[in-house]
Amino acid sequence: QVQLLESGGGLVQAGGSLRLSCAASGRTFTNDCMGWFRQAPGKAREFVAAISRLGDRTDYAESVKGRFTIARDNFKNMVILQMNSLKPEDTAVYYCAAARRIWNDVVVTTFEYSDWGQGTQVTVSS
Repeated sequence: QVQLLESGGGLVQAGGSLRLSCAASGRTFTNDCMGWFRQAPGKAREFVAAISRLGDRTDYAESVKGRFTIARDNFKNMVILQMNSLKPEDTAVYYCAAARRIWNDVVVTTFEYSDWGQGTQVTVSS
């Protein structure tokens, strides 16, 4: 099992930026595809971005493409989500997640992620 701890959430005005971090511990970090998901009040948890084990493949939800960037540091066991041009509809609790993989692929489905952080609140005011 891997432990995930998110940080970096907060309140920002529309058009602003936030940088979320996720620190991983408990198993070999490079065994996992890492993802970010979010859940707004009254809505289902949704995929935001994911990055492969080696960090050379990424995928994004259409709603965040061109605004968010996911990256990982396999030496520091961390994954980052840089969020720019934030919109009020980006308001949600953001979760970091890990999916153990054999291949260097990118996972976008919630059920394939076995380990989750506690979440960090992002609020974008209009």
